[in-house]
Amino acid sequence: MKNALVVDDNDVNRILATRLLSKAGWTVSDVDCGEAALDFLGANTVSLILLDVSMPTMSGQEVCKRIRAGKLGGDGVKIAAYTAHAMPEEVQEFLDCGFDTVLLKPMSRDRLTATLSELGFA
Repeated sequence: MKNALVVDDNDVNRILATRLLSKAGWTVSDVDCGEAALDFLGANTVSLILLDVSMPTMSGQEVCKRIRAGKLGGDGVKIAAYTAHAMPEEVQEFLDCGFDTVLLKPMSRDRLTATLSELGFA
């Protein structure tokens, strides 16, 4: 079962990611903040998390660290940093805090497909 969680405070970004993943055969849940993501992952297992880096109250990096520290989401969950801004040094920071890859906004079907393939889902 391919279950994904999309975490983004921007409605349009969340809807786009959800639709593209759904069309690719995923069952998708979505939340609009880091706290809601942690609550959801405390009770649910997913294979993939698309996690916005820039959110109010709790950054994507903090959410990622908490997911990894608490082993939330299930064994082997893959977390993609979902961001519009990723300079090379930022990409390394994202990977260092527990993200598996970086998916740049605006998302397209091709970018998503490449990311899913990179993470071993294709």
